[in-house]
Amino acid sequence: MTPSKPLLGGVELGGTKCVCLIGTGPDDIRVRGSVPTGNDPLATMIRIEEILRDGMAVHGPIRALGIASFGPLDLSRQSPTYGCITSTGKPGWRDTPVAAPLAHAFEVPVGFDTDVNGAALAEGRWGAAKGFADFAYVTVGTGVGVGLMVNGCLAHGFGHPELGHMRIARRRGDNWKGTCAFHGDCVEGLASGVAIAARAGVPADQLPADSPIWAPVVHALAQLLHTLVLATAPRRILIGGGVVHERPQLLDQLRGQLIASLHGCLDLDELTGDIDRYVLSPGLGPLAGPLGALALAADAL
Repeated sequence: MTPSKPLLGGVELGGTKCVCLIGTGPDDIRVRGSVPTGNDPLATMIRIEEILRDGMAVHGPIRALGIASFGPLDLSRQSPTYGCITSTGKPGWRDTPVAAPLAHAFEVPVGFDTDVNGAALAEGRWGAAKGFADFAYVTVGTGVGVGLMVNGCLAHGFGHPELGHMRIARRRGDNWKGTCAFHGDCVEGLASGVAIAARAGVPADQLPADSPIWAPVVHALAQLLHTLVLATAPRRILIGGGVVHERPQLLDQLRGQLIASLHGCLDLDELTGDIDRYVLSPGLGPLAGPLGALALAADAL
């Protein structure tokens, strides 16, 4: 008899909502619940704990917990603020401890990383990047973030990548100031769901496909992809998050602008086989982030 896999818990803390899972992987999700992130971390964390405990009452105890969170995060285990959200622009969440309260609540090993690094880990294990040692996962939602897998390992230095805050060459004639609290017109300040809503006056999912506002959004994201290609030479780039999920036609525009931006310095079709299979949607779809939390739990165990 094949021994059963250990039951895992996962929490994806997103800028808009938090998703909780109990299961062992994409083919075995026994509990899935969500709660708005809101501006009151304590209330949100209490609700997350309730969802997990309710699931455990039905399915049994979890052996490990993974937390994939929006950031910036303190990921240094030597730091007194390890496991905390640090200088986020999200109201109420700056300097909030996340890993320690949940570790104390459940008394199991805890894996902790960014939501995009978690999603990258899941896509490499179960999704569209399976078999690749070098790839990038980009999310375009409430914010813009990048998870990087380099030579089979998630990229960490003194912290984690924050490429959503990359400064870019602005599209000619576009002088809109952007929404990033730190930089104004970085990629996140120009292309996130928050930025699109601020510029358009309506949420991104209500913006017509032919709106002129998409042009500077695509321009900003293509500049991000340009930098990724030249900096880490990923073998695949996956683009997820609510904005692109609702407007999949953006992928074709991004492919075209990336090739135009590289301007012949690299032949992506020759290097990667096919631009349509190089820049594409995540194989796990909207579950990439929550499953990333389960993958972090598995590694913690």
